Amino acid sequence: MNLLFAWRYFKSKKTTNAVNIIAWISVTAIAVGAGALIVVLSVFNGFEDLVKSLYGDFYADVRIAPVTGKTMNLDTVQLNRIKQTKGVLQTSLVAEEKALLSNGDNNQTIVFVKGVDENYTSVNNLTKHIIRGSFDAGKSDAPKLIIGAGIENATGIDPIRPGIPATIYLPNKKAENLNSVNEAFNSYRLNASGTFLVQQEFDNKYVFTNLGFMKFMLDMGNDEYSSVELRIDSSETENTANQLQSLLGSKYKVETRYQQNKSLYTVMKMEKWVIYGILSLILVVAAFNMIGALTMLVLEKQKDIAVLKAMGASNSTIRNIFLNEGFLLAGIGGLAGILLASLICWLQLKFHLIKLQGGSFIIDYYPVKMNLFDFALVTGTILFVALLASWIPARKASTQEFSLKS
Repeated sequence: MNLLFAWRYFKSKKTTNAVNIIAWISVTAIAVGAGALIVVLSVFNGFEDLVKSLYGDFYADVRIAPVTGKTMNLDTVQLNRIKQTKGVLQTSLVAEEKALLSNGDNNQTIVFVKGVDENYTSVNNLTKHIIRGSFDAGKSDAPKLIIGAGIENATGIDPIRPGIPATIYLPNKKAENLNSVNEAFNSYRLNASGTFLVQQEFDNKYVFTNLGFMKFMLDMGNDEYSSVELRIDSSETENTANQLQSLLGSKYKVETRYQQNKSLYTVMKMEKWVIYGILSLILVVAAFNMIGALTMLVLEKQKDIAVLKAMGASNSTIRNIFLNEGFLLAGIGGLAGILLASLICWLQLKFHLIKLQGGSFIIDYYPVKMNLFDFALVTGTILFVALLASWIPARKASTQEFSLKS
């Protein structure tokens, strides 16, 4: 009954045209706010998924590393226990160190060198991001480099047409005179076999070579490694990580992909809530319009309120009529905005209408992912705003006495 009265008040012609105009402005403002929230949150979801997929291609499901220092010791027995742990599908041993990569006097940069074994490409999806050459780390006595696209640009190293081999300088752990460059660093000349392009953070930082060469250059022991990277059954990731931590003890840290990039994922979540908060201000502006529209409607319907009270309607009935009027305005605007936003997102998913500028990103269009939680969040926000905006006019209508003679 209350909703029926609200609907009749919404569609009926008002004596003052301004009431209709303000009501439709409220509906439009809510539609714009709801649509903007859905579109922006969906685009943010798209970028978030893209970044996570890129990090997922580079980082292993689980990584075992030392709690202190750069290296750790794992003997054959420990490695076999790791491989036999439930959920572990593949293991790869890694030796990592910072180095100077030089391709002549003017083309040099600091890099992180990862020496990896033959299983490394089985624990991540890096090979699908090779844009030139191939992922060939060479052998211990004939090493090769796989370099990031940013490092290729910085040094001028060409994996397709190698010229003079580049020189890599790694710290010499046995050096006694650190003031002498020849003693402080071990150097080796080698060519690049491939270039990868994943994400700028990785492309400007990492190069890969084979594990045996790195262990030789760093004078590492037979059982000494920087880390162990694992591919895990997706349904067992957390359980497997906990089992491995219990198995290895407190000297080792076992981290899932999320834990390896905890700060990134935390920042992305915070950014989404900040975006939501900022765009919700559009709905706050719509709420002020709604307060004005409902207040003018209360003044418009003074005689109706007086008649209803004379017929026995309680204050709560009058209040609920105007609360429903507010929810009706918000509902029409919100539904229109959500439907329009859904159409825009579908068109972007289907036809990639809006392009990214610059052409240097991994995709050339804005990614979009519609999330059911976002729709529920926006709907809840609209209802909350509608309740706040409707309460003051509705309460005023229910408590104020109106006379039929006025």
